Parts: sequence; C-alpha cells; structure tokens
Amino acid sequence: QVQLVESGGGLVQAGGSLRLSCAASGRTFSSSAMAWFRQAPGKEREFVAGISWYGTSTYYLDSVKGRFTISRDNARNTVYLQMNSLKPEDTAVYYCNAVKGRDYTKVSDDYSWGQGTQVTVSS
Repeated sequence: QVQLVESGGGLVQAGGSLRLSCAASGRTFSSSAMAWFRQAPGKEREFVAGISWYGTSTYYLDSVKGRFTISRDNARNTVYLQMNSLKPEDTAVYYCNAVKGRDYTKVSDDYSWGQGTQVTVSS
C-alpha cells in the first residue's frame, strides 16, 4: 500500500537543471536503499542513481556521473535527484524505487512503480 510519487520533471533546454523528488505516502521507506531509474520511448528502463539508507553511499550511471546528484531526507520520506548540465539523451520518464543494498541497479520489489515524472531536454 506504499505509494511512490515522483515530481519535479519538466521541459528544459540542454545545459539546464532540474531537481526531481520522490516521496512515499503512508509510511517510510523502511531501511531500503533507493534509486532513480529512467525509461525513454521505445527503450528499457535503466538505472540512473542509487543511494544507501543513510545516504553515505551512492552509485551513478557513468553517463550521469558528475552531472546528477542523488540525496535523501529520511525524516521527510523523500529522495531527490539534482540534475545539472542536462543533455537531450537524458530525456525520459524518471522513476524511483527501493533497491537491493548489494546492487542498487536491482529493485527490491518491496514497492510498486509510481507514475514517474517526465523530463524532456531540448537541443
């Protein structure tokens, strides 16, 4: 019954920035590591960035490293993704979900996928 709600997406010009938020309703994220994924039209969903429960460990897709920063505020049951220097290839629907602590690229299946938030980067 936990609902994940992503927000903060939008249309931005290449080089611009966006900050995405992922909030859980009804309860906390428990002790789960969390991650952001994205899915472009006609493409499979891919891992973007992951963060441990306490935020002391992070992992990024190589193509976004140095541009994106994942963070979390457990007191607010919220995970963030600060995206800077956006590129057209970053265009996708972005989703968050709980992931396995030993492999942040794999969802834990503890929660259902949310509706995602659309990020569109124009060239």
